[in-house]
Amino acid sequence: MFTGIVTAIGEVSALSQIESEWRLVIKTGQLDMSDVALGDSIAVSGCCLTVVSFDSNQFAADVSQESMRCTTLGSLQVGSKVNLEKAMQVGDRFGGHIVSGHVDGVGELIASEPEGKSIRLDFSVPENLARYIAGKGSICIDGTSLTVNSVKQNQFSINVIPHTQEETIIGTYKPGQKVNLEVDLVARYLERLLGTDVASGEGGISTDFLQRHGFLKK
Repeated sequence: MFTGIVTAIGEVSALSQIESEWRLVIKTGQLDMSDVALGDSIAVSGCCLTVVSFDSNQFAADVSQESMRCTTLGSLQVGSKVNLEKAMQVGDRFGGHIVSGHVDGVGELIASEPEGKSIRLDFSVPENLARYIAGKGSICIDGTSLTVNSVKQNQFSINVIPHTQEETIIGTYKPGQKVNLEVDLVARYLERLLGTDVASGEGGISTDFLQRHGFLKK
C-alpha cells in the first residue's frame, strides 16, 4: 500500500527484455534506499513494482508484458523521469489517500492552464473509469494523490500547486501526455455493494434496504 505522496523523482537508466518480461533499472535520486530490502515494493509512477536488486542509488524491477501494455511503463525510455514512493509503513504519516499501486487505466492530458502560481490540468479518461471519479474526491495520477476539482462526462480537472509541480513529474506535463490512473478504492467497493449484488438479486445495498433500515424516507 502507498499514500500517493511522491518522495523522489527517479530516472530510467536501463530497460531490457528478458525472455517474456522486461527489466527496469531506475536511478533513485533523493529516495532513501537505506531501509530497502529485496522483495520490497516501490511505486514507479503509480505502478507497484518489486525490487529484485538494488544498491544505494538505484534498483531493478521486473515488469510483465501485461503491465507494459496496460500502463505508461511501455512508453518509458532510458532517461525518462518517474515518480517514486516506497511502500508505507505502520506509523507513517498518511498525507494522501489509500493507493494500491494497481493502475486502472491510462488517461491523457488535454489542456493545461495557469491559475496564479498553480496550474489547472484537464484530463480525458477511458469511459469505463469515468464513473469512479467524483468532484472533490481523490485520484492517483502517476502515483501522486490529487483532489478532483470537477468532472464532466469522461473528463476531469485538477489544480497542481507549485510544490507538487517541483517535487513530481507533473510539472513537466504537456497536452497529449499519457498518465497512469488509479481511482479511489472506496468507489470500487461502493460499486460492488450498490451494483453487482443488487443486479443479481443476492443482496447488497438498495433503496429498499436503506428505507427498511431508516436511512431513507418512503
